[in-house]
This record gives sequence, structure tokens and C-alpha cells, in this order.
Amino acid sequence: MKLFVGLGNPGENYSKNRHNIGFMAIDAIVNRHGGSSWKKKFQGLATEVIFNKEKLIFLKPSTFMNLSGQSVSEASRFYKLPSSEICVFHDELDLPFMKIKTKLGGGHAGHNGLRSIQQQLGPDYFRVRIGVGHPGDTAKVASYVLNNFPKNNEAELETLLEAVADGFPHLLEENKEKFLNTVNGKNKSAQKMADNQIPTAKQTSSKKILGKNNETKKSALERLLEKFR
Repeated sequence: MKLFVGLGNPGENYSKNRHNIGFMAIDAIVNRHGGSSWKKKFQGLATEVIFNKEKLIFLKPSTFMNLSGQSVSEASRFYKLPSSEICVFHDELDLPFMKIKTKLGGGHAGHNGLRSIQQQLGPDYFRVRIGVGHPGDTAKVASYVLNNFPKNNEAELETLLEAVADGFPHLLEENKEKFLNTVNGKNKSAQKMADNQIPTAKQTSSKKILGKNNETKKSALERLLEKFR
């Protein structure tokens, strides 16, 4: 048995925030792999997935981010799970959007949800760090993570969550490298396609030059024809 936790804040107002990417990832996995209905439990919402005959517990704390550890520790005590059997999905400011990394143990780097979990259980749990990018100014971090992903990132966000669901079986097998290759490979392809749809500065400049040349030629021809009228 393993416990998979998504971090976020409860309520519709927060549902699309960058800070709620952990909730989104857990929802994508459960939806893909046939979870049961969510039930109020452990100061949060919990569900089960049977995968290859193994019972997996998924949890979304309802305590708000700063008190996530209360919910996670309650679930871990109930199922008598050590920290090594807990995996936490959370937003990561130090990674660009669409980039994912994994980590075992370590500090909380100022993330209030991780800080709360470590106060209750210590640092020796597994993390899936989902990049949301950084606003560039530490004074803007709070408002940045509590704002929604912009509209022009919605397609990439959907691809990201699908990739997490695709790679989950590898994560379950503790094949972290294959999980990351699956997720980041799909994300990279999606990002490349998006970039190809946006003209580069060079392409834009070429079009402008071509347009000017055409106008120049047309004007010269018109002037020539005028001489013979």
C-alpha cells in the first residue's frame, strides 16, 4: 500500500491556481486509472485505486496548504505507513512550467505545504516537483501561486497532466527515470509544437521585408505604366 498526496487549497476559488497543481495531478491520475469516488476522510478527500492488485490511497488535504501535514499524518497513522511509502505532488517555483523533477527527502525550500508535512512526519518522503515557474520577484510569489494559470497555458497544462497520468505506472514501479522521460518527453513535444505555431522574430522580419519589396516593385511598375498612358 502507498499513499499519494496532492497539495493545494480546497474550494472552487483556488481550483485553477498554480498552487493547486498537486490537486490537479492527483485528479488526472485517479481519473485515468479508475479511482473510486472521493470521500471526506483524514481532514481531506480520499479515494482508492487498485493497480496491479495493489491498493493505492490518494489524498487531497482540505486543511489549506499551510496545515497539509495534519491531513497527511492522520492518513499515514491510520494505514501505518512510513514516510518512505508517501509520495507528494506539489508546485515548484524553481522549475519552469512544464518541467518535472522528483526528489527524496531534503528541505522544504519555503513551501508551506511541505513545511507542514515535515513538521509532522520529517523530511524522508518522496516528492514530485511540478514546475510552475517564478515571477522573478520574491515579493510577488504569494500572489503568483494564488493566481490561475494564464489562458494561453491551458493546452500545455492539459498536456502536462495527461503526461503525469501516462507516466504514473513507472513511478509506481519506482522507475523514476522512466517516469521523468515519459512526462518531460511528452511535455517537450507539446512545447515544441506550440513554439512552432508562433512566428520567430526572424520570420516576422522577413515577412515585413518581403512585403516592402513587393510594394516597391509594384509602385515602380505602376510608375512605368503611367508614362505610357
